[in-house]
Amino acid sequence: MRSALLDTNVYVGHWEKGLYAQELAIIHASYLVRHSAVVLSELRRGARTPKARRTVDHLQRLAAAIWEPSADDWWEAARLIREIGDQQSWETNKRRAFQNDALVALTARRHGATVVTANRADFGLLSRRISVHTVFL
Repeated sequence: MRSALLDTNVYVGHWEKGLYAQELAIIHASYLVRHSAVVLSELRRGARTPKARRTVDHLQRLAAAIWEPSADDWWEAARLIREIGDQQSWETNKRRAFQNDALVALTARRHGATVVTANRADFGLLSRRISVHTVFL
């Protein structure tokens, strides 16, 4: 079965706004969902309430496999951030924010997985540059 990584914005949109229920049911039926260490870190960093912290902790405990970026992924991410950032005239903060998206995409590509995201702008740029399969919600 094919694997997928869900991006942070998918979890947040689902948990906080009730979005993507039908789409996630299809994803779970079609893919083996794995977890990104980068996404789990972003979720934990943003979990401001006790309920949010419990939800993220529960997700992390249930994760059958947590994929993390390799040293090569970090090296490639730096190149992508520099090249795409220069092309888009991004300032430093945007480049920093884009780093995690690049790491998620590179980790997925290395595992032959699909990234499921609502971030069409950043992952659109990435999918054209590194040939990672992406499903946009």
